[in-house]
Amino acid sequence: MKHTLAVLVENKSGVLSRVASLFSRRGYNIDSLAVGVTEDSDISRITIVVHGDDHVLEQVTKQLNKLVDVIKVSDIGGEDTVERELVLIKVTADVDTRAEIIQIADIFRARIVDVTSKSMIVEVTGDESKVQAIEKLLRQFGIKEMVSTGKIALLRSPTKD
Repeated sequence: MKHTLAVLVENKSGVLSRVASLFSRRGYNIDSLAVGVTEDSDISRITIVVHGDDHVLEQVTKQLNKLVDVIKVSDIGGEDTVERELVLIKVTADVDTRAEIIQIADIFRARIVDVTSKSMIVEVTGDESKVQAIEKLLRQFGIKEMVSTGKIALLRSPTKD
C-alpha cells in the first residue's frame, strides 16, 4: 500500500539528507520525494510517498519524529487530499504525428512546451491516474525522455454542514 507523508522540517542544510538516509538505513524505498519551502521561509515541507503496510508506516513515522529538525509528520493519503504531479514527456514527433500529439495534449489539458523537427515536449499536471493515462497514449509515438516532480499533496479544508 502507498502512503503519502507530509514532513515539516526546519529549513536547514543537511535535513533532507538525514531524512533520506533514514529510509535507506531501514531498507524502505521512497517512491516519490518532493521538497519545497512553505509559506514560512524557516520551514520546508517534504512530501514522501512510501510503499508498505501500516507497520512500515508506523516505524517510519516514529523514526522521522526522532530527528531533531523534524517539526511534524502527517500521513495525508486519502480522500480528503488534493494530489498533483508535474511531468515533462519528450515524444518523438514528425510532421505526420504532430497534430495527433497536440490533440491528445488538448484532451488532457496538457501543454506543448517545446517543438523541434523530431520531437515535442508535453507538460502535464494532474493526479497519478491522469499522468499514467497520457503517458500510455503517448507511448505509441515513442517516448524519448520523461521526468516527474513526484507527488505533492495538501489536505482539503474541512467544510461546515
